[in-house]
Amino acid sequence: MKVVLAYSGGLDTSTILVLLREEYGAEVVTVTVDVGQEGELEGVEERAYELGASKHYMIDAKEEFVHDYIFPAVKANALYEGKYPLGTALARPLIASKLAEVALKEGADAVAHGCTGKGNDQVRFDITLRALLGDEVEIIAPVREYSLTRAKSIEILAKHGYSVPSIHKKYSVDENLWSRSIEGGVLDDPEAEPPEEVYQWTKSPLEAPDEPLYLEIGFEEGVPKTLDGVEMGPVEIVKTLNSLVGSHGYGRIDYIESRVVGLKSREVYEAPAALTLVEAHKDLERMVLTPGELRLKWMLDAMWSDLVYQGLWIDPVKKHIDLAIDSMNKYVTGVVKLKIYKGGLMVVGRNSPYTLYSEEKIDYDTGWYPDPKEAEGFIKLFSQHQLTAIKTRKEKETIPTEDPL
Repeated sequence: MKVVLAYSGGLDTSTILVLLREEYGAEVVTVTVDVGQEGELEGVEERAYELGASKHYMIDAKEEFVHDYIFPAVKANALYEGKYPLGTALARPLIASKLAEVALKEGADAVAHGCTGKGNDQVRFDITLRALLGDEVEIIAPVREYSLTRAKSIEILAKHGYSVPSIHKKYSVDENLWSRSIEGGVLDDPEAEPPEEVYQWTKSPLEAPDEPLYLEIGFEEGVPKTLDGVEMGPVEIVKTLNSLVGSHGYGRIDYIESRVVGLKSREVYEAPAALTLVEAHKDLERMVLTPGELRLKWMLDAMWSDLVYQGLWIDPVKKHIDLAIDSMNKYVTGVVKLKIYKGGLMVVGRNSPYTLYSEEKIDYDTGWYPDPKEAEGFIKLFSQHQLTAIKTRKEKETIPTEDPL
């Protein structure tokens, strides 16, 4: 039996590699997909071979991740429940697609991942893998099937000389270019303030620089292209914003999240670039889209975010939503000026060749004014439904008679 394993090099997938060999008697081919997790990749190939992998694939997917997953999320102002920028959720269908590619290339009998039975990722992996591989290739999820605890995994790996990084003993961390999520430990208590030790991408607002950071982000058709007038590649602009904005204390999220599997969970994230780009993009949309377009876009954005969070990247309805979002983003071109200070972010300026804002018309001293009769007529017509309803209902109200007793 040949199994292709999505291998991060962390506690769960290292344990799975051992279990697949010992319990399943399988030949294991490991696949690590680089979506910007940086430090987690150090020595990952060596660990895979030490634990018995027959072959290891290291796939650099950072450019693809930003271009095909992150930038569409920016265009969709993707914030699940108005808070979470979908970092982990966006990466899963990409990782699953690479896993499927290797499985087909290797002629594998099964694919395996390290998702738990309580998490959302099992849904995201399984649905994407089924869409790409059909039912011919088995999906194995040992953490789910064996109900592995972290203590048990550490015990299993200790027998094979594997040491677990200290952060993973205390917290569960998932990291990529778009966000860093931290769970477990004291964070399981929704009343406990996250200790400063959980944060790596963002400086405490109390320790952030005393001078504000000003940035200008240039967009073309909804996609960020420039930073302070300098054109940057997709990965570079995300990395630069994570570093710059995070150093000023902006990008922390702490909220109660509604999981796909029917649980509420306390989630802590760091996402400086994601929150910055979405906020800037939303502001530019307000300048260039009509009120009707904006309101339609808000509904589509929420649907898009829900679909991605729920692991339904492959849902046909998402393709229809993408077409509408791309259509409206044709006009989201311009520059947004931001001020970041002590953990806060404000949009302080914007311009666009497609602007619907007219300084000439809006000026109260010299700007355009409707003819008084035009204004009165508009108000009368605009309010006819409401005024007619109020009048009619007042006339038809039943006035209670006085109780004769």
